[in-house]
Amino acid sequence: MPTGVAIRDVREQLFAAAERVLLRDGPNALTSRAVTAEAGCAKGVLHRHFDDFDAFLAELVRDRIGEVETRGAALRGAAGTGTVVDHVAAALTDLFGPLALGVLGLVTSRDALRARLRRTTPVGIPLLTEAGAVLAAYLAAERDLGRLTAGSDPDTLAFTVIGSGHLLFAGYEGGAPSAVEVRRVVDTVLAGATPRTG
Repeated sequence: MPTGVAIRDVREQLFAAAERVLLRDGPNALTSRAVTAEAGCAKGVLHRHFDDFDAFLAELVRDRIGEVETRGAALRGAAGTGTVVDHVAAALTDLFGPLALGVLGLVTSRDALRARLRRTTPVGIPLLTEAGAVLAAYLAAERDLGRLTAGSDPDTLAFTVIGSGHLLFAGYEGGAPSAVEVRRVVDTVLAGATPRTG
């Protein structure tokens, strides 16, 4: 890109480029050169907006975390409607799309990135920890409405669902489990917390 030509929404453009590289080529291919080439801009553009490439990646992950938290508000708003299992299964499918799995691959494979993310996610795996908190808030709302047993522990249920979901989705190279498989895992995890009828 010629010098002096303004790029609109640089941050979003660079994030979108990074996501395309991540989806197409995987976490190991994600370099500052690959991102700027994909974005169609000079390498210096990234470094004008971020201290270094790990700072860029940390902001990319935080951006994804923000999306999870935004979707979590909608999920909490759905409490009391439909079925708990269907809502949780849909949330898992949304969470563990190909892009999120790529971002998780970045987080687990880059020590410097994980160290930066510890500033905002001091424990657990960034993105999964926040997704677990969002899901726990939804399950707590459902418990308060009597749709889960009074003694159920939303935090434990949420992190069990997240861990099981991560293993399930990560096991499908280039694909995803069927909706039936996802629902079966969620149903199994929540079975003990579901009030008995009849």
